[in-house]
Amino acid sequence: MKRIFSLLLVFLFLFTLGACKPNDTETLREVRVNEVTHSVFYAPFYAAMELGYFEEEGLSITLTNGGGSDKSMTALLTGDADVGLMGPETAVYVANEGREDYAVIFAQLTQRDGSFLLGKTPDDAFTWDKLEGTSVIGGRSGGMPQMTLDYVLRQKGLIPGENITVRTDVQFDLMGGAFIAGEDDYVTMFEPSASAMELAGEGYIVAAIGDEGGEVPYTCFMTAKSVLETDPDFVEAFTRAVYRGQKWIEQTSADEIAKVIAPQFPDSDEALLATVVERYRDIDAWKTEPTMTEEAYENLLTIIRAAGVIDSAPAYTEIVDNSFAQAVK
Repeated sequence: MKRIFSLLLVFLFLFTLGACKPNDTETLREVRVNEVTHSVFYAPFYAAMELGYFEEEGLSITLTNGGGSDKSMTALLTGDADVGLMGPETAVYVANEGREDYAVIFAQLTQRDGSFLLGKTPDDAFTWDKLEGTSVIGGRSGGMPQMTLDYVLRQKGLIPGENITVRTDVQFDLMGGAFIAGEDDYVTMFEPSASAMELAGEGYIVAAIGDEGGEVPYTCFMTAKSVLETDPDFVEAFTRAVYRGQKWIEQTSADEIAKVIAPQFPDSDEALLATVVERYRDIDAWKTEPTMTEEAYENLLTIIRAAGVIDSAPAYTEIVDNSFAQAVK
């Protein structure tokens, strides 16, 4: 009888425990994130996802690939995304349009250009003067990949439209295919696509744009200004998870990083991912905390102005809100 009574107590305890345990799918808040592309370049974000940092903040990430900053911004402004991960130049453009509920940057993820220049053949002795007279697929006009490439080329004495051709008519997510199928001499690509093309013998990495372009707030998280005002707790929780991902990446080996983010890249093996991680680490691609400095913002504007895209720009304090990044550190 005592044994039966004891079993009943255990059953009641387990039943009560199960009844009190929250249903994760019901308690987590879905956050729709539209990213400009899917790349190892965003490893700190993916690590935060795979390590459960967002779940620990009560958030569940639904990720969509925009295939270009213009499309990611459209998703954000139309309400199809809660957060956009894209180049900050798009926030500048939207603010310049005078939109009332414009996009505000609240966390910076990367601090250098993450694209690599690929040629048709291997070239261990590559120098930038070899690009004179060639054709390069450089990305959408007004996008950070194209503008940074343009900035680097001009620093090297190469003037698009004069002694080099830079194509801006190819959609961002179709650049690799256009290069493989076409007659252009070079293309800029993000990872792991660049390394995958190299392994397939479809292109060969000859230079890192980030090595030449210098420090710039290349990719940032942003949301509508109204969200920052009406739901600051959500933005802070999101930023805290991102920051934890940044710190984890900073302290972790390339092999371990590759293992953790591997589910994000099911078509790439871990050895390739580890190589790519090291490649990005070598150019100091990742921020170790999420604030954007005013100096970095001015560097961004220098590149945009050099491209002839804007005449004026919003003030740093207008489109950058570091309060959330500062709160989580």
